[in-house]
Amino acid sequence: MISLAKLIDSVIDIYTWVVIASAIMSWLVAFGVVNVRNQFIRVVVDMLFRLTEPVLRPIRRMLPNLGGVDISPVILLLGLFFLRSLLWEYVWPALIR
Repeated sequence: MISLAKLIDSVIDIYTWVVIASAIMSWLVAFGVVNVRNQFIRVVVDMLFRLTEPVLRPIRRMLPNLGGVDISPVILLLGLFFLRSLLWEYVWPALIR
C-alpha cells in the first residue's frame, strides 16, 4: 500500500511540472518568443495542451471572465498541492502504523 501512495505522490508531482510547463509554454507562444510553425514546438505545445486541457476546462467554466487573464493553472496547482498535502497528512500516517 505504501508503494501505491508513493506512486500517487509521484504522479501528482509530475503532473504539477506538466501544468507549470504548459503555462510557461502558453506564455512563450502568446508573446511570440517561440514559433509554433516549428514542428517540434508544435508537438510539445499540442502534447502539453492534451495533457492539461481536460483538467483545466472544467476549472475555466467555473471561474468568472477575467478579461484575458487565465488563472485556471494556478487554481489547478493549488488543488494539486492540497491533494498532496492530504496524502501526506492522512494516508502516510495510516500506512506507517
